[in-house]
Amino acid sequence: MRAVVQRVSRASVTVNERAVGAIAEPGLLVLVGVTHDDTPAKAAKLAAKLWGLRILAGEKSCSDTAAPLLVVSQFTLYADTSKGRRPTWQAAAPGPVAEPLVGAVVSSLRAIGAHVETGMFGAAMKVSLVNDGPVTILLEV
Repeated sequence: MRAVVQRVSRASVTVNERAVGAIAEPGLLVLVGVTHDDTPAKAAKLAAKLWGLRILAGEKSCSDTAAPLLVVSQFTLYADTSKGRRPTWQAAAPGPVAEPLVGAVVSSLRAIGAHVETGMFGAAMKVSLVNDGPVTILLEV
């Protein structure tokens, strides 16, 4: 499981010009990619890492400040560009595998007290953000 984590001042995701998830205050935008051998245990581990990641102002975490997270599925995090210029997506888990695992990350975050907004799995989404810093971290569990 991979995640690109961005510290943001605000972020939102829209589908068909309709907002489906947004955070209007400092927090984290998390793009989550799932591969074939990921498990609910890995999803819980990623959630715990996100909740405690000390990248907010003053080296604080979401757990320290109750900062919100916007979690968006992103299968392209498993793009393979090693051969040529056209990415392959073979390492990305198919939707029926990936969707419940992205949901498990969200559920795990909520279970530990996080306020979580989400995108819409499988939809053509437009993500807007104000990257604060900028701070962008790649996590892999």
